[in-house]
Amino acid sequence: MSRVLGLVLIILALQGCASGGKARPFEIKNLAKSDIDMVADSHIRALNDLVRELTIKLYKRNPRELKKGPPGITVSRRLQLLLDSPRLINHPELNGRYGIDAIPLAFEPDFRGDRVFALMVGISGMLHASYSYRDEFFMLNDIDQQKLFNSARNLEAIAWRLNNRRLPNGDLFLLSNGIADNGVPNYSFERIFGKLIAYQDMMAQIVSDKTNRAINSVVVGFASTTLLPI
Repeated sequence: MSRVLGLVLIILALQGCASGGKARPFEIKNLAKSDIDMVADSHIRALNDLVRELTIKLYKRNPRELKKGPPGITVSRRLQLLLDSPRLINHPELNGRYGIDAIPLAFEPDFRGDRVFALMVGISGMLHASYSYRDEFFMLNDIDQQKLFNSARNLEAIAWRLNNRRLPNGDLFLLSNGIADNGVPNYSFERIFGKLIAYQDMMAQIVSDKTNRAINSVVVGFASTTLLPI
């Protein structure tokens, strides 16, 4: 058994367990998919679930941010704007920024908009770009292992910024990890970022092994304002 096929089987087994062991129904379009395509599709679904979870948690920790959005905006509507298919990539309240271009807004002192939305448009858009803006893959579609790897390193830098970047008055731009009222540390945000990073690194390695294309291992300085291109 090849290394790639072994990884594919492990991932599909783990994701089957996570979904309660329920098999997805067979669809004719799956005949036009390779094993890598099906794993990529599964990863995209898992990433979208994690983005949804992270968005909800950030709004719960930072309810003031939602009030900065358009009148009557809800978390459910924010999730639609982030994850609907086809994906909306032009958000006027962010001046059209998307992906890694939107992320700096969440940490700019002069930004008066919804920082959670800016951050999540950035994260979800970056992940979307790492899969070449596709929601589904077929045999003739190419996947770039370097984009996947770069997005994982960017996620590490974003997680650091979320925990360390502060407003001029010393307050964090956005609240995430912290200590609960009972004194128990809450690292749930860190766990979500860890899962996102693991999915991207795993997919990058699978694609690299399958295509024999090397990954250029680069490092993002956490204190840097620059993220790796996708």
